[in-house]
Amino acid sequence: MKFSLSWLKAHLDTDADAATVAETLTRIGLEVEELTNPAEALAPFRIAKVLTATRHPQADKLQVLSVDAGDGPMQVVCGAPNAHAGMLGVFGGVGAYVPGSAMTLKQATIRGVESNGMMCSSRELELGDDHDGIIELPADAPVGARYADYAGLDDAVFDVAITPNRQDCMGVRGIARDLAAAGLGTLRPLDVPTIKGSFDNPVEIRIEDAEGCPAFYGRTVRGLTNGPSPAWMQRRLKAAGQRVISALVDITNYVMLDLGRPSHAYDLATLKGAVVARKAKDGETVVALNEKEYALTPKMTVIADDHGGHDIGGIMGGEHSGVGEGTTDVLLEVAYFTPEGIARTGQALGLTSDARSRFERGVDPAFLDDGLALLTGLILDICGGEASRVTRAGQPPAEQKSVAFDPARTLALGGIDVPAERQVAILTALGFRVGGGEALVPSWRRDVDGPADLVEEVARITGYDAIPSTVLPRADGVARPTATRAQTIERKVRRAAAARGLDEAINWSFIGAAEAALFGDAPHVVANPISEELKYMRPSLLPGLAAAARRNVDRGATSVRLFEIGRRYLADGERPTAALLMAGDKAPRHWQSGKAAAFDAFDAKAEVLALLDAAGAPVANLQLVMNAGETWHPGRSATLGLGPKIVLAAFGELHPRVAKALDAPAGTVAAEIYFDAIPAPRGVERARAAFAPPALQSVTRDFAFIVPADLASDTLVRAIRGADKAAISGVRLFDRYAGEQGLSLAVEVTLQPGEKSFTEAEIGAISAKVVAAAAKLGSVLRG
Repeated sequence: MKFSLSWLKAHLDTDADAATVAETLTRIGLEVEELTNPAEALAPFRIAKVLTATRHPQADKLQVLSVDAGDGPMQVVCGAPNAHAGMLGVFGGVGAYVPGSAMTLKQATIRGVESNGMMCSSRELELGDDHDGIIELPADAPVGARYADYAGLDDAVFDVAITPNRQDCMGVRGIARDLAAAGLGTLRPLDVPTIKGSFDNPVEIRIEDAEGCPAFYGRTVRGLTNGPSPAWMQRRLKAAGQRVISALVDITNYVMLDLGRPSHAYDLATLKGAVVARKAKDGETVVALNEKEYALTPKMTVIADDHGGHDIGGIMGGEHSGVGEGTTDVLLEVAYFTPEGIARTGQALGLTSDARSRFERGVDPAFLDDGLALLTGLILDICGGEASRVTRAGQPPAEQKSVAFDPARTLALGGIDVPAERQVAILTALGFRVGGGEALVPSWRRDVDGPADLVEEVARITGYDAIPSTVLPRADGVARPTATRAQTIERKVRRAAAARGLDEAINWSFIGAAEAALFGDAPHVVANPISEELKYMRPSLLPGLAAAARRNVDRGATSVRLFEIGRRYLADGERPTAALLMAGDKAPRHWQSGKAAAFDAFDAKAEVLALLDAAGAPVANLQLVMNAGETWHPGRSATLGLGPKIVLAAFGELHPRVAKALDAPAGTVAAEIYFDAIPAPRGVERARAAFAPPALQSVTRDFAFIVPADLASDTLVRAIRGADKAAISGVRLFDRYAGEQGLSLAVEVTLQPGEKSFTEAEIGAISAKVVAAAAKLGSVLRG
């Protein structure tokens, strides 16, 4: 939310400068994102008088001006049709930066005539949209003076981030109230005019949707003139980033920004019959003020008359009933819309507005009468006319809320010792009424529900920097690790993945319906999603990684190696998971290797085994089972586990159907590691055992077996390793060959002697055990 310092001081009696205000706002929880001053950008521009204006000798639409900006005559070429001798305007000399044109002025020759700067329009100085001619100032404007000083533009502008729970600070007055409570000044009283009205409201106002619009107050103003708004209002609106349109529109925008009270003005001439707050009809459409047509549903609230819907209730007015230059009679609307309904309608329509941002947070339900009086008073003062009496339909939900107040809770919960009298003073300044052990919550603070909220108010106004630093107690001796086993595993896997050249990705925990369906649907649906494409809690991390890989490939990446550590959301709870995805070139083309090498399932397997080893999984005992499931390629995927029921990881190529739906790059391989399936170590070892190398040298023997075509090499390796567990210390597959005899797998078996070296007979006996173990799997020793 943007506002100027002078606007703030209309509500806050203070001598504080802009820097002090900004520091205080951030300290009390209203973060200032930017502090600017338009005068700084316009410092080089001065008031100048046009001494002469003659036709350019080489161009019919250009003039050669002689201007004086206080330093004597200078020649300027100008194309503005309203430039003439004797006028006063705004001059930018050589070296001045023009913000609206994003250029720096320099001496130039235009059609053979030298030009030393320019006379500026409103748009060029970002003071408005007018670009039909240069700015023309009154005859008494001081020549040579800085234009920013003359125009009163030396006014700091704050851009404050308002959190969703602080609906009371969606107006300048609410921010001023917080600053006053923080001791930066005194909140000025709000002067609410008493306007009784001289005639009955000729427009009937009804509510047929009390759920969406509990209260609708309105009155008619007739005989007004909708001209331009006053300069002071325009300056404030422009500082807030608003476009100045007309007096009526500007007044409604001003009241919204000033007091956090949205309102609407209907051109009375466009209305027919009663004005009703009702549910939209199925298929009903409204062309809004942004000139876009919206199809409504029966769950949405509209303001309608006999013609149909005019206004998307609480979000945006309709184009048909909008006010214009010729408007003389208006119907003013000040209503209360249910925040939840506004949020749902805005999300469904994809429509945002300043009114929606306030109504969906919750405006003050007790401010309808005063808001309408202030709105009417400004219209009568600026536009003239005559006001009717007020029509009130419905009743806003303005029940008084009471919260228990115990000053001791501030120290217990907030860790800050604030005297009880000071706490009462803070809460009173914020609008609470304190007494008898309770605090009556002001109507504009719907976010306050319990005693903890009162502690928060006292703590933030006092300052979180006042909370003393307290050393946490610790036991004597060497500090024990504080990380849990799950945290330790995640840290180790993260480091191992990065060390192996994988880049960490952080994706949304939400995915769309189509992605969820690929992984067996998502049992958890977000009730209030940020978009329809991010509505389901992910049952797998792979959709996010696939999308990230596609973005990188589309931007020229030739090799993508990504991993993510996060949560899968299944029906029985959250599952900590690591996922990795590799696509593109495994190795670039090279004169030694030729063409670029692509990733395959074995690369994914190698990464999985390395990460499982880092996580402390018993890698040597893992069993490989082909076909990891419906999500994976049936012939190029597998799982690693400790038996059929305990699956630690799945890896391989994605199923072609899944890869196509995710738009994954060609040749993508992936894997998922399930941390919760990794068994905990049986014993707690604080230190590693000392390394004791064997006293005798190991012996290796190679075996080549003709094996069945469907035999997994892992099965053969495990069988051979178990042939003689005492003597065999390692088994490694080193060759695969398919020939006339069938499929051949060659393994290297490492034999480790204990107290004495093996004899040839002992080695022969062990070899026989190896051959026998392979024979049980249908394998025969290759001749």
